[in-house]
Amino acid sequence: MALSGLQINKLLPGTNCKECGSNTCMAFAMKLASKKASLDECPYASDEAKQILGAASEPPVKGVKIGKGISLSEETVFYRHEKTFVNQTVIAININDTEMDAHETAKKIAAYKLERVGEILTLGAVAVTQKHLLGDDEYASFAKEIYDITSLPLILRGSDEAVEAAAKAVAGSASVISGVTMANADKMREIAKENGHILAVTADDVDGVRELTAKLKADGFNHLIIEFKTHSLAEAFQTNSIARKAALKNNEKALGYATLKFIDTGDDCEDMVIAVNEITKFGGIAVLPSFDRAQLFTLMTFRQNIYTDPQKPIQVEPKLYAIGEPDKNSPIFITTNFSLTYFLVSGEIENSGINAWLIIPECEGMSVLTAWAAGKFSGAKIAAFIKEIGLADIVDTREIIIPGYVAQISGELEEELPGYKVIVGPGESSDIESFVKAVLLKNA
Repeated sequence: MALSGLQINKLLPGTNCKECGSNTCMAFAMKLASKKASLDECPYASDEAKQILGAASEPPVKGVKIGKGISLSEETVFYRHEKTFVNQTVIAININDTEMDAHETAKKIAAYKLERVGEILTLGAVAVTQKHLLGDDEYASFAKEIYDITSLPLILRGSDEAVEAAAKAVAGSASVISGVTMANADKMREIAKENGHILAVTADDVDGVRELTAKLKADGFNHLIIEFKTHSLAEAFQTNSIARKAALKNNEKALGYATLKFIDTGDDCEDMVIAVNEITKFGGIAVLPSFDRAQLFTLMTFRQNIYTDPQKPIQVEPKLYAIGEPDKNSPIFITTNFSLTYFLVSGEIENSGINAWLIIPECEGMSVLTAWAAGKFSGAKIAAFIKEIGLADIVDTREIIIPGYVAQISGELEEELPGYKVIVGPGESSDIESFVKAVLLKNA
């Protein structure tokens, strides 16, 4: 039974020390009651409080770690705008034991990195599927080879005997044993406990899953992931949503776990649609059938957008940036501190082949037009920032290139910065290279 804020407050120390981040113990108690804080944040919680509140304050969707600290779930909201989603859907790649180039695929998985708006995006796991080309011991050796190449947690899928051998071969890797049913749950529980792995449980329907997770938890094993059996996009959407809502709204602990989904429809477009559904509808691990850079670029970018805090735009530090190796006479560009805008503009300046300065004032992570409309990217604000960073002492250049979409601030900026000339640049970052050739280099 869920405890109210008043009931929780009676179990807290009452010191109002603020070390938990809340102003009072009562405020912290209200956060605990709404599942927006953890009791671990209180440094003075008594043993009694920990015992009583431990289960009550844990996230409705239980967190689990795979591999070297990759976290799944721990979610407290149904919609990301309510707070934000916590841990990203892990994107994994499947490798069958029938693949002749399996080791090359593993090397590609290990090397894969996508840098976008200052964040390095990578793959999080590898599924190793037994297609019965290899025997049980050979499958275990194969799984160990894949693990040694990638250093990523494995998702083991095969016969009980093959999975047992592989689980021992990669003991301590915090990998996932998939396809655990009521029939083999006891055996797989012991294998997982002995070798430090997580179980992905499955059943024919949601009630069967609920029964199985409750049994394993009662048996003292709660490092679980759910692998729902769904056979269409609509069914996957509905099942994921029902399970999440049951965990969040009805405190249904038996369904409050991360999920695992193997994707392989035989059609690349359908695979993409299902993967997108997993990312938007609470998927824990989405396993793609093969390594495809085009698919990965799209899904990684989409996932990053979904798991960005909607209440806090991604932004870079406001300051003067050197693009290339500029000197005192290099041109000066300016844009906002929205990360995507910064990386697009800086990338296009680099592509143009020139060295330049890029001024990034504080705009609270807004894009150019949004910041201008909000009064954060005005001539007066930009001029004040330029004076603050001491630009006149750093460069001899007295020309500043502003984005074309805010040409209207040029007069105000020149009034605020006597001696400077404001040049209206292109509206789109993709036009910077042609602008450099047509205007800057032509007049140089």
